[in-house]
Amino acid sequence: MGEVSADAVTMDLLREARETVRGSPLAVINTPMIPWCQTTLPLDVRCNIHIKLENMQRTGSFKIRGVANQFARRPKGGHFVTMSAGNYGKSFAYASKHYGTKGKVVMPETAPVSRSILIQSFGVEVERVPTTCLMNVVNRCVQEDDMTFLHSYDDLDLIAGHASLGMEVLEAVPEPDVVVVCCGGGGLLAGVAAAIKLSGCDKTRIYGVEPEGACTMYRSFIEKRPVGMDTKSIASGLAPPFAGKLPFDLCQRYVEGIVLINDEEIKAAVSTLYRSGLVVEPSGSAAFAAIVNNKIPDLEEKNVRKHLRLEPAVRSPWQ
Repeated sequence: MGEVSADAVTMDLLREARETVRGSPLAVINTPMIPWCQTTLPLDVRCNIHIKLENMQRTGSFKIRGVANQFARRPKGGHFVTMSAGNYGKSFAYASKHYGTKGKVVMPETAPVSRSILIQSFGVEVERVPTTCLMNVVNRCVQEDDMTFLHSYDDLDLIAGHASLGMEVLEAVPEPDVVVVCCGGGGLLAGVAAAIKLSGCDKTRIYGVEPEGACTMYRSFIEKRPVGMDTKSIASGLAPPFAGKLPFDLCQRYVEGIVLINDEEIKAAVSTLYRSGLVVEPSGSAAFAAIVNNKIPDLEEKNVRKHLRLEPAVRSPWQ
């Protein structure tokens, strides 16, 4: 994508994207937000947590939000290529089938084969390559096959689409104290954070959660520039090889910090959620894992939001 400034992300842009997502023929839903106290999930800290159930989207994750806005703003009948470990690729393929466009997903060879098969079932081509070669293959498709690249996390339209989740959070729980969001390349975190802060919630603390083995945004915060690394985690959806430039800029502006969890904590979170009747993949369990492992500071008597692709948001019931 071309160079885009964080200043381009305005409340007007996000409102327009919200309406696009709401009216999308891809059937994006306003997912439920349930209080933690109405589940059987354990919680040691005294705070009021709500969980945003993005795993109930038709394609199983929040990715359909950004995809809906991307496809609405691209020429019909295009030939698109993207890179994805699975969830974005699934939403991309679903949209491609609906709009009758040709598509190709370049996947890291470490991604489950089952995801490749699912994406191919929508009529989209899949090419599996080493993670370090993802962008090389995408560039080849753009230059040699005249395909248009749709970025899976570093794209203005995508981030604006994801911001619809943040706006729904505020409709359910205005002025949350804390919002916790899973972070891979940063597209979701950037969109949610921008929506919340631009809506006037200046005091809300927003945290991203990354796996220790795939902490590109965490390292980017330290180095004050988007960086890459050789990522490895059970949460493959949170392990792109580099942080996005626009997501990094927005996160620097609106996000309090990035916290890290390890793969054992993610596995335990998946099991705990499953025992409570919530089927959530490792990548979607990161925010929950951060909460139950006390990685988020100062939650006592706060109001928290979290989504599945759990995102927690917290708000104090005593205020």
